[in-house]
Amino acid sequence: MSPNFLQLRHLRYFLGIVDAGSFTGAAGMLNVAQPALSQQMTALEAEFGVALLQRGARGIRPTAAGEVFYREAASIVQQVEQLGRVVRSVAREPEGLVRLGMSSGFTVCWACNFIEACRVILPKVHLRLVAGDILRMRSLIASRAIDLCFLLEDEPIQGLTRQPLFHQPLSLVGPLLVDDVAHSISLEQLAHVPLVLPTRPNTVRSVLDRAFQGAGLSPNCVAEVDTFASALSLVNAGIGNVIVPKIVFSDIPGHGDLRLIAIDPPIHVTACLISSGTTPLAFAAKAVGDLLTTHVELALRKNDGEKESSL
Repeated sequence: MSPNFLQLRHLRYFLGIVDAGSFTGAAGMLNVAQPALSQQMTALEAEFGVALLQRGARGIRPTAAGEVFYREAASIVQQVEQLGRVVRSVAREPEGLVRLGMSSGFTVCWACNFIEACRVILPKVHLRLVAGDILRMRSLIASRAIDLCFLLEDEPIQGLTRQPLFHQPLSLVGPLLVDDVAHSISLEQLAHVPLVLPTRPNTVRSVLDRAFQGAGLSPNCVAEVDTFASALSLVNAGIGNVIVPKIVFSDIPGHGDLRLIAIDPPIHVTACLISSGTTPLAFAAKAVGDLLTTHVELALRKNDGEKESSL
């Protein structure tokens, strides 16, 4: 392909045609004459040497090569559109859309407070929160559908940039009982406790499975759920117990009716702030990441303070 041929307008024209499903619709949407639009697409296909569009009874659709081109073109246009906001943000304050992924557990415990903090401290940033497991987050990061994510990580994912935020032991959380006096529980004892476990794949589930298998034990799983909110509803109903990092306990809604018991020997997990290893974070996304880091640091201090006051 000629190095000076492809221009941003070609990408916008192609995206418009695919989105509209016709040259006529795209011409009106892009405010470009239809003959000129057709000529540009003919030249584009000739330059690539492959058909990008196909006409059918339902209008114009991308070919297999066109679908690849659409995906990459959309990503490029999105980055170019964000470029102006990034430059302006550096000169003034962070602004623009930031797409943040979170595990469902962190979403339940911290999303409300963090969104409020972001609204106050970064008023020109529009935060879009996406909840999901590690597999979904990995896919969204790779496709640039989110900018960064905050989740528990079992094994490092290749090709991503990570910033560890805390490394903590898991604890048993369940309904508060009158005769609760234990401060710790062994893995052998834990195997007899009714547990509400996350469905696989899940970091906490992977770590627990490995620990139980290593001890030749099996967990007493009474239910499997795919969100922490669902697990919490079962815990509050007295059906079972959940296992979470200690740091989130005091931020669980209604935690006053729950008790926390440490697992001995400890089973640790690591929480990381993860982003693309190939695309640097935009200024606004970095600001959100810095604010989230501070938010977690404050939660850790709060956790340590509660620990000291209970001694």
